[in-house]
Amino acid sequence: MTTFLQLHLLTSYPPACLNRDDLNRPKTAVMGGVPRLRVSSQSLKRAWRTSEQFEAALKGHMGTRTKQMGIQIYNRLVKAGVKEKDAKEWTQEIAGKFGALKAKKDGKPLNDLEIEQLAHFSPEEEAAINALADKLAANKRKPTEEELNLLRKEHTAADIALFGRMLASSPGYNTEAACQVAHAVTVHRAAVEDDYFTAVDDLNTREEDAGSAHIGEQGFGAGLFYLYVCIDRDLLKENLGGDAALADQAIKALIEAAATVAPTGKQNSFASRAWASYVLAEKGNRQPRALSMAFLKPVRDGDMLSDSVTTLETMRDNLDKVYYGGQSLPSERINALAGEGDFQKLLAFAAS
Repeated sequence: MTTFLQLHLLTSYPPACLNRDDLNRPKTAVMGGVPRLRVSSQSLKRAWRTSEQFEAALKGHMGTRTKQMGIQIYNRLVKAGVKEKDAKEWTQEIAGKFGALKAKKDGKPLNDLEIEQLAHFSPEEEAAINALADKLAANKRKPTEEELNLLRKEHTAADIALFGRMLASSPGYNTEAACQVAHAVTVHRAAVEDDYFTAVDDLNTREEDAGSAHIGEQGFGAGLFYLYVCIDRDLLKENLGGDAALADQAIKALIEAAATVAPTGKQNSFASRAWASYVLAEKGNRQPRALSMAFLKPVRDGDMLSDSVTTLETMRDNLDKVYYGGQSLPSERINALAGEGDFQKLLAFAAS
């Protein structure tokens, strides 16, 4: 049976605008009939995947998500001495294997080398593309149809294996995500507030105009967020061609990023960086379930973090009681508020 790794995290952020909506204000959600602050799963995954520690832990096993691979191929060919006309035609044949190309656009001569949708290229595919470009440049010829078989079903891109990819034009090379990430929401009622700010001109002597040089507003909010992550360990290993060691490495990198990496939104303005105060890791072959229902009733004022931990663990215990006679899944946890647990031990448990 499939083995699932489930993570439950509580992270407190001070005033912040980590993830903005179309009005440039923090994202929100209504849960349990009251407004909450929210950070989308897309924002979280992007922050984790591009973090220095995630990339360092999985060096050589990271893909590239881009529309602009064609421009990179074109520049490589031209730099190798291929005529611009030939370089463009050959690039279109190569890039077109990963998605439909954009139309020509006045004032942007390389627009038709970009693909319409973001594509996630594995390291193996990038290596094959670069090797083909170098071969074409050396032989001064266009690619053959056989050489254009650049897509790879098997790869070692841990980020693709975790978060999946979709190639609309070549669905046979899609990867089903082994990791599911919920939107993080506050465990309590929360409001978006407004920061009114001004900027002063350093060279203004204030003799004629004592006003500010700029006036603005920025929405922000603060709160304790609950986050749920579920990893299908068997699917992750399958996505990585059966490489169990790499799958374990990816799990460790993901957990460390989830616990210590904050989304980058407005960090220069708020410096709202935080580590998770509480992490619970569960492992087993039961059908996964989040514990967000623990917070349908908002946590009230008081010792909010301690109360949230108690509420979450009580909900877990009660679910285990009514469904499995009180038998809980094997687990490890850390509670920074109480100084309990060992994060390195939790990582080892999750990856074993």
